[in-house]
Amino acid sequence: QVQLVESGGGLVQPGGSLRLTCAVSGFISVYYGIGWFRQAPGKEREGVSCISTSDGTTYYKDSVKGRFTISRDNAKNTVYLQMNSLRAEDTAVYYCAALKDPEFLQHRCMFWSNGMDYWGEGTRVTVSS
Repeated sequence: QVQLVESGGGLVQPGGSLRLTCAVSGFISVYYGIGWFRQAPGKEREGVSCISTSDGTTYYKDSVKGRFTISRDNAKNTVYLQMNSLRAEDTAVYYCAALKDPEFLQHRCMFWSNGMDYWGEGTRVTVSS
């Protein structure tokens, strides 16, 4: 059974940084797609950034490019999201999600999050002074 467990959320001032961690367990294959999604109050869930564990290809939402960095440690089955220069509009619950076939990762990440196969419970990020 695939499980995703997020950690690292919290309260941070504008301009600050946080690192989110997603611990993955239960995947039979070492190659899958995984990423971070977020949902702010009253808004739809959106893809933030995703990475393929097979070749390291990454995808980012335009508004986080240059500020957020996704990375993975295959040996530890862990994916990170380093978030710098945080803004109030980054406030949301952040979810880690995984996709069995990384071929479809870009589309699922950027356009159709419902197509991801597995989801974590989420971690809250609040950016406020």
